[in-house]
Amino acid sequence: MTTTVPPVSSAAERERAVVAAVPTGLLVGGEWREATGGARFPVLDPSTGSMLVEVANATPEDGLAALDAAATTQSSWAQTAPRERGEILRRAFDLMHERLDDLALLMTLEMGKPLAESRAEIVYAAEFFRWFSEESVRIRGDYRVAPAGDKRILVMRQPVGPSLFITPWNFPMAMGTRKIGPAVAAGCTMVVKPAAETPLSMLALAHIMAEAGLPDGVLNVVTTRTSGAVMGPLIADPRARKLSFTGSTGVGRRLVEQSAAQLLRVSMELGGNAPFVVFDDADLDAAVEGALQAKMRNAGEACTAANRFFVQRGVADEFSERLAERMGGLMVGRGTEEGVQVGPVITEKARAEILELVNDATDHGAQVLTGGQAIDGPGYFVAPTVLANVSNECRVCSEEIFGPVAPVFRFDTEQEALALANDTEYGLIGYVFTQDLNRALRVSEGLQTGMVGLNAGVISNPAAPFGGVKQSGFGREGGHEGIEEYLETKYVGIGGL
Repeated sequence: MTTTVPPVSSAAERERAVVAAVPTGLLVGGEWREATGGARFPVLDPSTGSMLVEVANATPEDGLAALDAAATTQSSWAQTAPRERGEILRRAFDLMHERLDDLALLMTLEMGKPLAESRAEIVYAAEFFRWFSEESVRIRGDYRVAPAGDKRILVMRQPVGPSLFITPWNFPMAMGTRKIGPAVAAGCTMVVKPAAETPLSMLALAHIMAEAGLPDGVLNVVTTRTSGAVMGPLIADPRARKLSFTGSTGVGRRLVEQSAAQLLRVSMELGGNAPFVVFDDADLDAAVEGALQAKMRNAGEACTAANRFFVQRGVADEFSERLAERMGGLMVGRGTEEGVQVGPVITEKARAEILELVNDATDHGAQVLTGGQAIDGPGYFVAPTVLANVSNECRVCSEEIFGPVAPVFRFDTEQEALALANDTEYGLIGYVFTQDLNRALRVSEGLQTGMVGLNAGVISNPAAPFGGVKQSGFGREGGHEGIEEYLETKYVGIGGL
C-alpha cells in the first residue's frame, strides 16, 4: 500500500483494490518473496465465507531464512542512533493515519469487525508507534559510586536481540504495533508470524514500516498455516533471544516450555475470564454503557472482554433488562455496511463453540433475555446474547466465551463478589462499578488481575502497562514498562580510580 487506493466506481471494486494493494509474499531481509515451493493459503472474509486473496504459506526453511536476516542485521541496527529509530516510528505513525480508511477497510474484510471499530483500532495501533518513538530516546542507564568508594558502578541498557513475535487474529494491527514499536525503539530485529486468519493487516504494516525507512532485515514477516512447524525451529535457535506471544493460554504454555531450552526472554499475553462487578450504589447508566463497551468491543472476541457479570442483587434485574435492551438493539451484519455495530465471529468453529456455551447455560436453568442463537449466513454471525439467573455450575463460569454473550450472576456482599471474581485461573482484567471510593480501592486491590477498569469499560492505552497475572501470562506491553521487555541490563565495574 504505497499510496492511498485511488477512488473507484463501486464499493466492491474498492474492496478488491484495497486487498490487491497488499503484498502477499514473505518479507525476508527486505525482499518480498514466495514461500519455498510456492505454496499459498486463502484468507477468508468471515462475513461471507468467501476468499479475499491467497498469501504465501511459509515453510520451516523460510522461517529460518527470516531469522538469518534478523540475526545478520542485529548488530548494525543496535548501533543506530535512538533518535533515528524514533523518527522511523514517527513516520510510520503518520503513514498509518494517512492510510487510515484503507487500512480499516482491509481489517474489516479479513477480520469482520465494523468499519468504525477498525478505524478505532488503526488509531490505537498507531499510538504505540508514537509512544515508543518518544521512549526510544529515554532509555536510561546509571552511574554511581560503589559503597566502599574504591570503584564506580556503570549500568547500561542494551537491546535483547533478535525477537520472535506471534500475533493474534482479533486485533491484527494493534497487537503488531504493540510489539514492533518497543522492539524498534530498543534496537531489536524481529521475525513476526501473524495469525493465519488475518495476515493482511500485518503485511500492510510491514510495507508501511519499509516506507518509513526501517532498514532491510529489521522486520521480517512470515505468513503460514503451520505455525508450530515454522516457529518451533526458530524458538530452538540460539540466535533468537526474545519471544512475545499473544493468544490462548494453552498455546502459551507450550511456547514457554519450548522457550526454556534457550532460556529466552518471554512475554505472554494470554487468555482472560474478566469479571464485571456492579454494586448496588453504581451509576447504572454508566454501568450499562461500560458493560456494552467491555462486552461488545470486537463482538466479544477480546481477551479483555467482560466474561462474567456479577451484579449485586438489589440492581441485578434492572441491570440485566437494560443490558438486554441495549444489546438486543444492536445492528448485526457485514462490517462494511452502514450502521452495522456487530460483525461476524471469526470462523464457523468459533460460532459453534459460543453456542455450545449458551446451550450449556440454558440447560442449567439460565434465562435468555435476548439473542441466544446463530443468525443465518452467509458468514458466521451470533446474535448478541444476555443470560440471566446463570448458575455457578455452567461452563461460562470457567471458560472464556470469546463472543457476544453476557451471562449475569447475582451476589449479595462485597466479599462474595471478590470471591466469585477471583475464582478463575485467569487474571488479566476486572471491571468494577461503584460510587463508594473506599469500596472502589478495596475491590481494586482485592482483584487478582493485572488491570482494573474502575467505572470504565475500556482502559487499553499505549501509555499504560498492559498485562495479566496467573494463567493470563506475564510481562507488560505499553507504558514505560513496555520497552523494558526488549532491554538487557549490563553492569560494568570500574576500578583503578
